[in-house]
Amino acid sequence: MAAETLDGLTAVVTGASSGVGAAAARRMAAMGASVVVVGRAVTRTRAVADEVGGTALPADFARFSEVRELAQHLISGVPRIDILVNNAGVVSPKRETTSDGHELTVQVNFLSPFLLTSLLWEKLLQAPSALVINTSSSLYRFGKLNPDDLDQNRSRYAWMRSYNASKLASVVHAAEINRRAPDTMTAVAFHPGTVRSGLDRNSALITAAKASLIGRRLTQSPEEGAEPIIRIATTDRSELRNVFYNRLEPEPLRPSAADADLGARLWQRAHELTRAST
Repeated sequence: MAAETLDGLTAVVTGASSGVGAAAARRMAAMGASVVVVGRAVTRTRAVADEVGGTALPADFARFSEVRELAQHLISGVPRIDILVNNAGVVSPKRETTSDGHELTVQVNFLSPFLLTSLLWEKLLQAPSALVINTSSSLYRFGKLNPDDLDQNRSRYAWMRSYNASKLASVVHAAEINRRAPDTMTAVAFHPGTVRSGLDRNSALITAAKASLIGRRLTQSPEEGAEPIIRIATTDRSELRNVFYNRLEPEPLRPSAADADLGARLWQRAHELTRAST
């Protein structure tokens, strides 16, 4: 049975200074949740937090140090975390390397959310029914994952290949959480649609295409993109395991995402790269 409110729950939403994350923060707050707004842009993050009556915690997911600092603030300053929305994301048309030495897309879209979730693992277990929601994409079905070469150091860089792989990693991550966590924690990944948001901030061409008249007709607004987050957050947890939400509809995981061996290998490699605690 779907819940009608989020009263009494605390939600942490990353990538919430604009776009889908900001829209989700607004909806969750309107439904009674206490919302922690996490975003890269300090001023916008604080503005969204002020709007929803929540807490602002700026953090750039291109820096592991800021993810660790964020986790410490959450562990020490938030009594309980019921919902963690790993929504921070980016798509880069050219290869960029972070200060941590990783390809930008894979770090922001997967490694940093993996690190944050791992650091908050014990905190999440304190909630009666914790929920981890990973923003992914229907393009995950085209992703190819090599846990030993997540940064594409052994092959020629292709931005779409990196993006698809990072989104497959997000789905595999959710499936592996469900294997490792007790019944009090559930994880699910979803596709928000093709949303007009800051995800494409590094590509002027994609941004312009989405803003065109035709592009606006073929894409979703941030508010529409946030709808799956609300649907998932209000759905009985028992219905969320081992499915992928394609917009508002659950569908079985593709074999690549349900592969337990791949999940274990990816978890171990991400643990090594991020020096996570679990």
